[in-house]
Amino acid sequence: MKPAQPTPGTLYLVPTPLDFGCLPEGAHPAPITECLPIETVAVAARLTHWISENAKSTRAFLKRVEAVNGLAAPLQAQTIVELPRQAHKKGDHTPAAEGDSQAKALLAPALLGHDIGLVSEAGMPAIADPGSSVVRAAHTLGMPVVPLVGPVSLMLALAASGLNGQGFAFVGYVPQEATERTKRLRELEALALKTGQTQILIETPYRNAALLQALLQTLHPHTRLAVSCGLMLPQQVTRSALANEWKSRSLLQGMPLDAPAVFLIGR
Repeated sequence: MKPAQPTPGTLYLVPTPLDFGCLPEGAHPAPITECLPIETVAVAARLTHWISENAKSTRAFLKRVEAVNGLAAPLQAQTIVELPRQAHKKGDHTPAAEGDSQAKALLAPALLGHDIGLVSEAGMPAIADPGSSVVRAAHTLGMPVVPLVGPVSLMLALAASGLNGQGFAFVGYVPQEATERTKRLRELEALALKTGQTQILIETPYRNAALLQALLQTLHPHTRLAVSCGLMLPQQVTRSALANEWKSRSLLQGMPLDAPAVFLIGR
């Protein structure tokens, strides 16, 4: 008689604080319970297997967890494997034989009964971050998938914008080249004005200022633009106004555009 197969472990989607890599030099992060519910921290503390966007950031996260809730295994005994590099560069949301095969391989410990945490550098994994191939693979393998409560910058920015939260789309990055960027921004604005659907964008922090200037130069005067910078950081700022009001009200002043930002277009 064949031995019974272990019950597959659970894939937990573990959100992390939004301050990774954003604090001033020498600054200490706030206790993790200020940004994550204690229940989420408790689940993270008992996991010993991780699929990570970046192993270094995951170890830093686990140190913060350990400060308030002892880990089930010492940090050096945690099993942390990283997502393939192509998932970082191109995303892994589009099904592909190679990517989905790699994701299944990452979940091998779960088939032996281990619970696994999927984690990104900041925020919720698989939303504006890689990890969706792992979630697909977990469903294919018959594993339970459990998202935990924690910060999602896109939703925080939408809630704070005053724009339509009943119909919205996250469109990711726009082109860097000026002509193509302008074309794309006009497309998104036209969609927002025609349908009322809020359009949500992000950019690499060092290009935030350029994107904001492009938005102000491209958008019609009465299109509403909202920008949230440094969400859940001490310097966080959210401003929302018509495009022609941004300059007249000097709303650019004091915006921490070197921090992660979310841009929203609507009416």
